[in-house]
Amino acid sequence: MWSFSAWRRRRTLARYPVDAALWQVIRDRLPLLDGISAEEDRWLREASVLFLHDKHLTTLPGVELDDEQRLFLAVQAQLPLLHLGALNWYQGFHELILYPDDFVSPQRHRDASGVEHVWDAEHSGEAWQQGPVILAWPGVLASGGWEAYNLVIHELAHKLDMLNGDANGLPPLHGDMRVEDWAAAMQQAYDDLNHQLDADPDAETAIDPYAAENPAEFFAVTSEYFFSGPDLLHQAYPEVYRQLALFYRQDPLARLSRLQAEHPDYRESHA
Repeated sequence: MWSFSAWRRRRTLARYPVDAALWQVIRDRLPLLDGISAEEDRWLREASVLFLHDKHLTTLPGVELDDEQRLFLAVQAQLPLLHLGALNWYQGFHELILYPDDFVSPQRHRDASGVEHVWDAEHSGEAWQQGPVILAWPGVLASGGWEAYNLVIHELAHKLDMLNGDANGLPPLHGDMRVEDWAAAMQQAYDDLNHQLDADPDAETAIDPYAAENPAEFFAVTSEYFFSGPDLLHQAYPEVYRQLALFYRQDPLARLSRLQAEHPDYRESHA
C-alpha cells in the first residue's frame, strides 16, 4: 500500500544526503554517541536530516550556522527518540530560536497563598507550550559529552513532558509502564534533593540543584543526566534511572560502562 509519508521521507533523505566525512566529524564531536550500534547510527543520521527538514532554525545576530553546526544540534535533539518508535514526539512546535548568549526572560509564579511573583531571570534555554524552543548557542556547543550537561536534551525533554499538557514531570508513559512507579521514583528523589538544599542551600548535591526547582525541571535535568552522566544519575537515584530507561528505552549507563571496560583510555578521558 502506497504511503505519502513514507514517500516524502525517502524523497527528503535522497535530496539531502549527509556526506560520510561530515558525519564522522559529528560523531567525533559527540562522545555521548560512542558505542551505539551501526543500526542506531544509521537511524540517527536519517532522523537528523528529517528533523532539520521539519523544524526551522532561527538564528539571532551573532550565531552563524553551517551544515556541520546544524547537524550537531539535530543529532542531539534526536538521541532521546532513538527507540521511541514512529510517534511524532516533537509535535506541536516548528521552530528553534538560537541566541548568541544567555538571555533574560520574564518569569511569573503564583505561590500557595495566591500571591503572584514576577521577576526576570537569565536562562540558557526555554521551551514554550505550543511554541518554540529557545537555546543559547554557547550552551549547545558545550553539549555532547559525558559531562552531565546537555542543553538540547534538557529543553527537548520539556517538549516531551508537554505532550500531556503543561510541563509537570510526567511525559506520556508507554503501556508497559505504571504511573504509580514513575511517580514514586521521581517524588522520592525530588523530595530528597529538596531536603538536602533546605538543610544547606549551598550543598554539593549529586545532580544539578536546578532539578529541585519543580517536577518539570527535575524531569528535564534527570533526562539530561540520563544521556550525558548516566553513572552519576544511577549512583544518586537508581530508581529514577530505571524509570527513564523504561521511558526512553535506552541504557546509556550500560554503553558507557562497556566503553570504559573495553577501552581503558576511555575511562581516563571521559571520567
